[in-house]
Amino acid sequence: MGFGEGVALVTGGRGFAGRHLVNQLLQKTEYHVRIMDLAPQITLTNEELEGLLGEALANDRVSYISADLRNRDQVFDVCKGVDVVFHMAAPDSSIKNFDLHYEVSVKGTRNVVDACIKHGVKRLVYTSSPSVVFDGKTPIVNGDESLPIPDKHHDYYSEAKAQAESIVLSSNGKDGLLTCAIRPSGIFGPGDMLSVPKAVEAARSGKLKFIIGDGKNLFDWTYVENVANAHICADNSLRPEDEGENAAAGKAYFITNGESIRFWEFFVLVLEGLGYPSPKYCVPVKLLLPIVYVIDFIFKQLAPLGVSPSEFTPTRLRIMSTPRTFDISRARKLLGYDPPVPLHEGIKRTIASYSHLRAEVQDPPKMKDRSFPSKTRRLLGSETVADVLLWTDTRQTLSVLSGLSFLAYLFLASGYTLLQLLATFAYAGLIVLFIYSRLPESLFGVTLLKIPPVEDILIPKEKAERVALALQSIWNQGADVLSRLCRGESWSLFFKTLVVLHFMKFLGGYSLQTLIMLALLSAFTLPYFYEQHDDEVDKFVEHAKEAFGQYKGVALAKLPGSVKKYIPH
Repeated sequence: MGFGEGVALVTGGRGFAGRHLVNQLLQKTEYHVRIMDLAPQITLTNEELEGLLGEALANDRVSYISADLRNRDQVFDVCKGVDVVFHMAAPDSSIKNFDLHYEVSVKGTRNVVDACIKHGVKRLVYTSSPSVVFDGKTPIVNGDESLPIPDKHHDYYSEAKAQAESIVLSSNGKDGLLTCAIRPSGIFGPGDMLSVPKAVEAARSGKLKFIIGDGKNLFDWTYVENVANAHICADNSLRPEDEGENAAAGKAYFITNGESIRFWEFFVLVLEGLGYPSPKYCVPVKLLLPIVYVIDFIFKQLAPLGVSPSEFTPTRLRIMSTPRTFDISRARKLLGYDPPVPLHEGIKRTIASYSHLRAEVQDPPKMKDRSFPSKTRRLLGSETVADVLLWTDTRQTLSVLSGLSFLAYLFLASGYTLLQLLATFAYAGLIVLFIYSRLPESLFGVTLLKIPPVEDILIPKEKAERVALALQSIWNQGADVLSRLCRGESWSLFFKTLVVLHFMKFLGGYSLQTLIMLALLSAFTLPYFYEQHDDEVDKFVEHAKEAFGQYKGVALAKLPGSVKKYIPH
């Protein structure tokens, strides 16, 4: 039997890359294709119904089997009579569930390998990932297959993929089975439900204003048709007569487009192609990491209560800002792989396939109603302050941030105390203003702005009264809280006060300089974050209140009756 004849099984054949592989198998080979996936039955799009897949299903060249990789008996049944297995099925990389990744990717792959050996399958091509050699922080520049597997991976997906890849490669040669692993980097193209749609969603909601990092980190993206082509090349190269270094079997292969590009440049091209403004301003990773760690920790604590995990994690932050490029020389030499579709052509085709996501056809009901001030703006009070902290005018915000950062730097670098710094600025300001006041109305043909009269900078009586009333209100509220605590009226208030004092004690462990930088960072990030995620944050707060209520009830239930009678309800 020659190449491309017999039966090919594609696990995960209804996934993003799996669909493209099935189509290429139908176009380029004589295989009868067996698709395995979780859905009870196959559902085709209109395009698939009218295309090659619909025709192949009608004439029985393609069959669909619903099966679960975790079910050993089902996997063994699916692999009967198969000549080659393209094992592509795996949980989504964004899912943070160790048990799921281990059961599907590790145990499921073991089931596939055992089934292949039992039923005499000739070839097994496994879809792995470049993440198996990435520890989540160390840059990879033109890395090849000699890169070691790290002792610790940055997520469950990568760890499970590394174990599964090891199972596949170590089984090469057993009872005639030839295996290899494909490591495609940054798959994109028509049908992608993650990278491009997520970027568009962020652009539509105004969340994608910044480039994380310096924006210079190179990354290898791979057009999905090239990924499918690499699998077919691998199948064609697994020959029993080849041995040693010339043998394709028993090895892993990085697969890319062979055209490294800046990570953020890819998204700029796609977003601008779809009519959206692209991010232009860079935010240092070191500034964002502390906040992201706190957010990630909080969401992890609330996961048992049903709160969805945060998508903005330290790992994702590093992936978006760390160089990751790979050398595909081995794939070119041993698999005969040469990317058929150039990168920019792939981007062009991808943009064309997402016509429904273009800026001019977005669904207005899904946008937030901005006809009245948002909750964040109402909390901030001043419209000017809100405009600055919510990045309404990016230039204005950057100007204010730069000015405050400069002042903070002067304070930190000079070693002055706060009072010394204020006195120094007052001293310099006095000299500058006095000299400026002695200048003529026009200097070198330029009309100088005059210093406003004192009446324009005096604080009106009404404003002074409002400030005094605000201070009075703050003082009275504090006095009321202290009075209620002294009378033991509220356990809830007591615990809230303890939390606040504990937080102040925690902050007291840091130097004033560190607190100033954290305050500056928080002021220009947290309001913007809340503006974009107010619904999620409010939901998080509600869950936290419910959790506190549950824990409080459990704690009170365990107290002896002699103590309970002193606790007000």
